[in-house]
Amino acid sequence: MSLFGKIFGGGGKGGKGPSPQEAIQKLRETEEMLTKKQEFLEKKIEQELQIAKKNGTKNKRAALQALKRKKRYEKQLAQIDGTLSTIEFQREALENANTNTEVLKNMGFAAKAMKSAHENMDIDKVDDLMQDITEQQELAQEISDAISKPVGFGEEFDEDELLAELDELEQEELDKNLLEIGGPENVPLPNVPSTSLPSRPAKKEEDEDDMEDLQRWAMEAM
Repeated sequence: MSLFGKIFGGGGKGGKGPSPQEAIQKLRETEEMLTKKQEFLEKKIEQELQIAKKNGTKNKRAALQALKRKKRYEKQLAQIDGTLSTIEFQREALENANTNTEVLKNMGFAAKAMKSAHENMDIDKVDDLMQDITEQQELAQEISDAISKPVGFGEEFDEDELLAELDELEQEELDKNLLEIGGPENVPLPNVPSTSLPSRPAKKEEDEDDMEDLQRWAMEAM
């Protein structure tokens, strides 16, 4: 029986094949087994190398036998490396296939659910419903616009007439302010005093008297 036959159970032609999960699990177990075999062979190769070094000059025959065993171990190790690469590739392919299978299964399940949800829906009814919704929204907007529009309760005024009246009021106010600033036109003046003021001697007469006194003093001095 081949290695892959052992991995997948070696069923007959009529036997049911393993599921992807079972095959993946088997491949992982085989990878673990081969990895342990690698570690064992690496240790054996190191041991035979040490034996060959130890008997290189003392026992040439023992050294050669150790090198032969080392070569066989290295050959087995190379074969296991190749087998591990093949198994790893196959396991990854199975994992991807299993993932795709689950994705497709779930997508099919979702498609059935969507079909079931749309089963009782009629596209014509949906169009009618959306049209009704649009009409109701437009009606609601018209109502909102009508409510928010200012209402004058039927009273209409001529704007030019109102502006003319406003100009008259402003002119009256301006005239009133000018009168308050200018004051009244007829303001009574203060009365003139009835008594006369005392007279003051003229300065010229005082100067003449002083001159006569000075001449008189000069005559007496001579």
